Amino acid sequence: MKFSNIKFLTLTLLVVLTSFQSYAQINKAEIIATGLTCSMCSNAINKQLKSITEVDSVGTDLNTNTFTVYFKKNTVLQPKVLKNAVEKAGFFVGSMVVTMKTDPSKIQNNSVKTDAGTFIFIDAKNPITSTEASYQVLDKGFVTQKEYKKLAKTYAKKDTYNAENENDYHLKSVK
Repeated sequence: MKFSNIKFLTLTLLVVLTSFQSYAQINKAEIIATGLTCSMCSNAINKQLKSITEVDSVGTDLNTNTFTVYFKKNTVLQPKVLKNAVEKAGFFVGSMVVTMKTDPSKIQNNSVKTDAGTFIFIDAKNPITSTEASYQVLDKGFVTQKEYKKLAKTYAKKDTYNAENENDYHLKSVK
């Protein structure tokens, strides 16, 4: 009888823990890389992204230098891991758009804390729904330097944006 209770408790704990991670889990990321000059450059980025254990597959568009990264189910990955992979290949992220499903009831002060970091929604115009949505990451290293300078002026009043905490990700809705 004790063994079945232990199995039940273990199963219950597993269900509870996985449900906590699902309130803001990234399913897909679209990365536009800068500095590429040939197909060998995109191949280097492709290899780095595929080497991440949480990555299921990577699609590449050579015309736009866009890498679409799909993740394995029930995995948690911080966007900075993707950025670091692109930089390890010798290039930079010009834009990153993440697609995720968010539970609006878990959001406090336009942010949600997860194992993948704190996601801060700075686009108050679009309400956050429980459906899957796409958000552009607006932090340093996730946009071009020129764009970051503009954004730093625009969001100068946001303390979290100016702090440049590497585990805080400022997101803007993408239509």
